[in-house]
Amino acid sequence: MFRWLSLILLVIVIGMGLVVGIRYWQKTPQLMSPVVDKILEKPLDKYTIENLGKRAYQSRIFLDEAVATTSAYTAYIFHFDSDGKKVTGLAHLPTTCDKCPVIAQFRGYVDLEIYAPGVGTQRSARVFAGNGFISLAPDGLGYGGSDMPSADVFEERFQSYTAALNLLAAIETWSKFNGHLFVWGHSNGGQVAISVLEISQKSYPTALWAPVSKPFPYSILYYTDEADDKGKALRKKLARFEQDYDVDLYSLPNYLNRITAPLQIHQGTADEAVPQKWSDELVKLLSTMNHELITNYYVYPGADHNMTGAWNTVINRDIQFYNNNLKSVVK
Repeated sequence: MFRWLSLILLVIVIGMGLVVGIRYWQKTPQLMSPVVDKILEKPLDKYTIENLGKRAYQSRIFLDEAVATTSAYTAYIFHFDSDGKKVTGLAHLPTTCDKCPVIAQFRGYVDLEIYAPGVGTQRSARVFAGNGFISLAPDGLGYGGSDMPSADVFEERFQSYTAALNLLAAIETWSKFNGHLFVWGHSNGGQVAISVLEISQKSYPTALWAPVSKPFPYSILYYTDEADDKGKALRKKLARFEQDYDVDLYSLPNYLNRITAPLQIHQGTADEAVPQKWSDELVKLLSTMNHELITNYYVYPGADHNMTGAWNTVINRDIQFYNNNLKSVVK
């Protein structure tokens, strides 16, 4: 009798243990999965300034059809590859040289509905080409004949950096390149240019026209009043982004000390898109880190975001700036 009672008790104990074990096993994945997911799924980590600086970039430039010819230059549609995506753009090649210095031009924001290759860069590109500089102005992913960018609004932004870096790498191995590489950026293209200088830490002499230089994400939130929903959707996405990522790791003012390139900066006092205060603060920050970086900072009374009223002066100063740096060596 005692033996049977012991056996029954043993069965009961084992059964209770199995029930507790099963319940724990069922609950454990529910408790652990959010933690595991957060550790494993951070695809945008690779786009921090420091992480982008650790990877390699490469591509090749292909000239497609000629779209305009003058005595001073021939303009071509060109394309290159950026991490498996095709990026098109507009190239202006001088007729005065076979191998020439190259200026990579990064434009500001343009509404897709009114965009055409060369918008934001074509006028200056013609002047640069007339003075012996090749201009390569990429359309950007989603524009012109380029492939579409990521559906993620923040990855799309970061892909503008990788596209620019792949273009610069392609230029350095291009048969038309004579060894002198320069950068030009306007507005949001100025933000791309600054970010590229921080990531690469290369000394490409760079001219900036009213660059967007405020911290991320304020640099994009500032313009959300122009959206139909006044930025409501973007703010929701940003809130989710900040749950998993440290925005400071993507913010250009935190990495200005990585810049090694000589800079020339232009700013109009009547600019309604980029307040003069932004450029004043940028120059001040750069000057406290390395006063030799700022070759020139010009402020134009009454000039707007596109340098209307001072455009000829600005472009001529850029040509002089690039000519003065023709003997510089990119490290």
